[in-house]
Amino acid sequence: MDTEQIKKMNLWLQSRISMDNTADGIVIKFDEPTAADFIAQGFDEETVNLTIKSSWWSEMVTDIIETPDFVDPEESPEQILKYARDLVFEYVGKRLYPY
Repeated sequence: MDTEQIKKMNLWLQSRISMDNTADGIVIKFDEPTAADFIAQGFDEETVNLTIKSSWWSEMVTDIIETPDFVDPEESPEQILKYARDLVFEYVGKRLYPY
């Protein structure tokens, strides 16, 4: 997997993160991709093995969803969503750069 593929994957994964502003507060959602989703986006089996089949993947998903639990109450919903999306970049960056 080259740098351009990693960048493409980062953006794609970040786009799968959304939020709802509910009566109970901000809820972050991650439309967690399957192996088939990765393949449909043009990624190969190696990418699947380096991401969703890796031990760090579930930790990343949990951290994304729990983002609202760890931010200041004054943070805007948009900032909380940005923090959740930044987690993808951090996790992938630590594991796949430099590949």
